[in-house]
Amino acid sequence: MVNFKKGGEHITVEEVDDENPIFKEDRNRLSQDLRSRHLQMIAICGVFGTGIFLSSGTVYSLTGAGGCFLAYALVAVVVGINQIAIAEVAALMPTSSAVVRHLEHFVDPAMGFAYGWILWWGASMPGEISAAAVIVSYWTDINGAAWISIIIVLSFASNAYSMRVYGEIEFFFAILKLSLLLGLIIVSIIITSGGGPNHEAIGFRYWRDPDAFLPFLTTGSLGRFAAFWKSLSSVVYSYGGVQSVPTLASEVRYPRRSVFKACKRIFFRVTILMILAAFSLTLIVSPEDKNITSGSGNAKSSPFVVAIKNAGIPALPHIVNAVVLTSAFSAGNNNVVQGTRCLFAMAVKGQAPKIFLKTTKRGIPLNALLLVTLFMPLAFMSVSESAANVFNWFQNLTSSNLLLGWILIGLNHVSMHRAMWAQGYTRADLPHTFPGGQYSGYVSGVISLILLLTGGFTNFVHGHFAIASFFSSYFVIPLTLVLFLFWKFFKKTKYLRPEDVDLNSLFMDVQRNPEPLEEPLRGWRLLTLLWN
Repeated sequence: MVNFKKGGEHITVEEVDDENPIFKEDRNRLSQDLRSRHLQMIAICGVFGTGIFLSSGTVYSLTGAGGCFLAYALVAVVVGINQIAIAEVAALMPTSSAVVRHLEHFVDPAMGFAYGWILWWGASMPGEISAAAVIVSYWTDINGAAWISIIIVLSFASNAYSMRVYGEIEFFFAILKLSLLLGLIIVSIIITSGGGPNHEAIGFRYWRDPDAFLPFLTTGSLGRFAAFWKSLSSVVYSYGGVQSVPTLASEVRYPRRSVFKACKRIFFRVTILMILAAFSLTLIVSPEDKNITSGSGNAKSSPFVVAIKNAGIPALPHIVNAVVLTSAFSAGNNNVVQGTRCLFAMAVKGQAPKIFLKTTKRGIPLNALLLVTLFMPLAFMSVSESAANVFNWFQNLTSSNLLLGWILIGLNHVSMHRAMWAQGYTRADLPHTFPGGQYSGYVSGVISLILLLTGGFTNFVHGHFAIASFFSSYFVIPLTLVLFLFWKFFKKTKYLRPEDVDLNSLFMDVQRNPEPLEEPLRGWRLLTLLWN
């Protein structure tokens, strides 16, 4: 018999197993080599990939300064609320590939199966590898296939040895990325103020000329709104890796505390830096500059690099391109990790072959890693003359997958709370909570659903239908339905009613595995706030 708290009262239940079956495979097969600093920096590496550095020029040229800033700010709010939802659920149930396992536990095993394979498919799309190969073309004319091959080998090697090695690599790349972002923000202020070699003070010129909100499809207010709404898909792509923190919950020391803290701090850091970066680029280059939409896919089309060149600052564009290359590589690495852990998580519940449960002595899901690696050569598609188009196609597919994930994160959060209320638990029983967090699942889920359903709205405007755009925007919806119904009928799964969700095992595990309070930061350790 085991005693634990429920709704503020002590209750006694019969203990069936000495080891909680929900966490058994995760704790026995995976290592806990990661630290909190690794977890947070891995998320930063995943977010600040090619999106803000390269794709932001496309958003800016479409919407203008005001529209670009609002687009990044709106998605930042949605992402932040979504982070609250996933943090509260993952702190209660810190498992590998969190969202997939949460769906299986709180909603319906068929939904976990459907999203698991979609998440794996999205992680296997080598968009960042394609981007990295194109980025190298800034310096050399050597065929991109050679660089893709090198990147695939390096990506496999960095994931195959141990999570500690992977964590240290990503930590180093994240430091470079943060340094670049802060440097670009400072340089933008200097250029805007007239501190560049040409001493031209720009001020808020590009918020006035051209107009701060540019039209698309039609004129007037409707055209400005259409441009703003169309840009959101590209902006969603820029925030992609922010939800990757709970994926590695089983491989970090003190997972409940670490995941919750990482989600909270990553939200603020990523949101503030992304909005500042978006605001900075609206100050230093015109949205009408043709170079930011050249489609080169490397630093030549980065709005920051274009502005730096226009200001007459030498050498800096090469530094920007080099750090952007590490950004693309680390974001690709993040996808590999998500893909392998997703296969492992599904294998735990019998939704993928058991061979994907095999791990090395250092806790790496080797067979899952090999399968994800087999799909990396899809990046060779970008070697053709339409390299930028291939990258854009990957980007649109990824954006719709991300939105589906945000919707399901909200669904998990809502389902967890419905089960708690039905079974007599309160939010005070949760290991970690945000003030007002009980509404985060509803708000982020509904907004993400609207963004998904309207992401390809241009295809419904007369004369603007494009099969590639329509497919990449909406393919994830019928795919989810087909996978869900397949597993539903094949395994005859049932939607979990609130009273049927197994909460006792989760709350019992919280009390059986207490985590020590974090020591307050004092003295020189205050410096670790920069990365921890």
